[in-house]
Amino acid sequence: MEGSLVYVMGPSGAGKDSVLGRARALLPPDAPVVFAHRYITRPADTGGENHVAVTRAEFAMRRAHGLFAYHWHAHGNDYAVGREIHDWRAAGLTVVVSGSRDHFLRTGGLDSQARPVLITAPAERLKQRLAGRGRESTIEAAKRLERAEAYEVDDPRLVTIVNDATIDDAASSFVRLLSRLGWPDAALRRA
Repeated sequence: MEGSLVYVMGPSGAGKDSVLGRARALLPPDAPVVFAHRYITRPADTGGENHVAVTRAEFAMRRAHGLFAYHWHAHGNDYAVGREIHDWRAAGLTVVVSGSRDHFLRTGGLDSQARPVLITAPAERLKQRLAGRGRESTIEAAKRLERAEAYEVDDPRLVTIVNDATIDDAASSFVRLLSRLGWPDAALRRA
């Protein structure tokens, strides 16, 4: 049986990377869940997620050779997820992908087995987090905040996690969602 695709998206500053990182740590070691890394045309030392940094030329070459399952452009960078996720799903694993709301909307919701998850936070919290991470200029942060309001995902499968309390609260909600996608009972008891 093909595994589920959990497509996580949300505005900048919502804490997607933090929630996913903590959820990953909360999962039992034998949980049939894998987290896909992203290829990004952004230096590896900019903070945030653990991604594969590639040049624009390398990104274009990989895309031209069909090495990406998904790719999109946002915030002046190119982003992609490798096509290996198809093999992972074929092996029956649940695959977690950090994606883009715009990309999700442009693809019509990906496929019927996708489980879209929106991680979000109140506007003031987004603003505080963007300022606190120091990765963008004031102008870039303002553009990210504008973009936060620009995309509304209207999909009946959508699960929304509001990350405005502790990271453990949001991560635990995410782990519970993953558990509903078919873990064995023993793995659930340890989660």
